[in-house]
Amino acid sequence: MRVSRSLGVAAPMLLCLLGLSHAQEPPPLGVPVPPLGAGPWVLDTAEQHKIRVSVVTAGLSHPWAITFLPDGDMLVTERPGRLRIIRGGVLDPHAISGVPEVRTDGNGGLMDVALHPQFADNGLVYLTYTKPVGSGMGAPALARGRLDGGALVDVRDLLVTEAYEGNSGLNGRVVFGREGKVYMSTGGRVGEAAQDPMSLRGKILRLNDDGSIPPDNPFAGRASHRPEIYTLGHRNTLGLILHPESGEIWNHENGPNGGDEINIIKPGRNYGWPLVSFGRNYPGARVSEHPTRDGIESPLVVWLPAIAVAGMAIYTGDQFPAWRGNVFVGSLREGGIPGTGHLQRVVFNANTEELRRESLLTTLRQRIRDVREGPDGFLYVLTDEDDGALLRLEPAP
Repeated sequence: MRVSRSLGVAAPMLLCLLGLSHAQEPPPLGVPVPPLGAGPWVLDTAEQHKIRVSVVTAGLSHPWAITFLPDGDMLVTERPGRLRIIRGGVLDPHAISGVPEVRTDGNGGLMDVALHPQFADNGLVYLTYTKPVGSGMGAPALARGRLDGGALVDVRDLLVTEAYEGNSGLNGRVVFGREGKVYMSTGGRVGEAAQDPMSLRGKILRLNDDGSIPPDNPFAGRASHRPEIYTLGHRNTLGLILHPESGEIWNHENGPNGGDEINIIKPGRNYGWPLVSFGRNYPGARVSEHPTRDGIESPLVVWLPAIAVAGMAIYTGDQFPAWRGNVFVGSLREGGIPGTGHLQRVVFNANTEELRRESLLTTLRQRIRDVREGPDGFLYVLTDEDDGALLRLEPAP
């Protein structure tokens, strides 16, 4: 009886303690994200006012990048390693074959896609991806192949960087400059690699279209420098574009806890990571006591808090005259809060000085991975979700 009475007293106390422990657990971080739905949606905006957002296609698995073929069809990369084609607004159920094997651990996978400037004649397609190199590691790589019907043929790597664990796939983007050179970004969230002139990580690299090194690269012929390097001091570049009017190369990159930024890329310049940043490290301490320093390029735009910028387009079309010259960037989440992804618009004056910003598509709560202007003058965005979608923005009827 004495043992029974002891258990009878202890059991309620134990249940009470368990209940108290459960009650003290913090609620999960983030905002619930409802299913996207079929659309369309008519939304109001600050300057263009009513726009119509429609689903071109759904059923994509973490789509990463879009490019437009000469006939208006689209190529879309999916991070698990598939290259898809959308013909006349319809997603081909069969992926394009011949894509290199990818490593998807961490943030790795198949990433950007770009067409050679003479694609109509040579059919060349360029891909950035995480190459598996053994022992569970991955190396950011640039590959080139020729699109032949539903397949990539003659595929080969043009460049493979150093291998790392973790976020080894954050090599980001690839774009052609007006002079026909290839610009490729590589992730630099690996110790001091972004400042190491003998490392290809945390850099923007410049190559000929066959992967060889242009002799006019800023560090070509300099001892103790990799000649592929065009700029250094980058964290994780998830936007790299050719400015359609000025011909400059622009990038944006993710800061840690704050400090996302847009930069105008100039040969041989240092963009600061991890020496200086407007952001804080994830535990809260500042990356640097002062966000600028002599000899280091200051950003054109900074986000505090971070919005996890991804994808970038400068609008030049006629469909949205109030947006002409504006910069559009995707946001994966704002202030570190899941479920807050959106599209953001930045307005500049004639001197490329920022005037204002607007957040768009906030009610959809989607992670926006890429944004591009289509040949029809509409804007197209990719939602980086398990069931990802391609959305089209157009003026509302």
